[in-house]
Amino acid sequence: EVQLVESGGGLVQAGGSLRLSCTASGFTLDAYTIGWFRQAPGKEREGVSCISTSYDETYYSDSVKGRFAISRDSAKNTVYLQMNTLKPEDTAVYYCAAAANWGTTVRNFGSWGQGTQVTISS
Repeated sequence: EVQLVESGGGLVQAGGSLRLSCTASGFTLDAYTIGWFRQAPGKEREGVSCISTSYDETYYSDSVKGRFAISRDSAKNTVYLQMNTLKPEDTAVYYCAAAANWGTTVRNFGSWGQGTQVTISS
């Protein structure tokens, strides 16, 4: 079975940083595209950042480019999302997801974690 577990969310003041972790079990993470998505209240889930070693691709949404960084630790079967210079508009539930092929939108991804809450105060 494929399982993804997010951790690292919390409450942070604007300008601060958080590092989210997505740990996979039941499959080798490097064989899949791993995406970070977020969903704010009343809004659709949107892609934040994606990484694939198989397709040699990395993606960042315009809203986080230059502030967030995605990385992978293959030995720990974990993907991280380092979030810097956080803004109140970054407040959302953050999800990690896995896809068999390269993709950056929700419908490309078939396996999802439970989500972790990120709240940025003004």
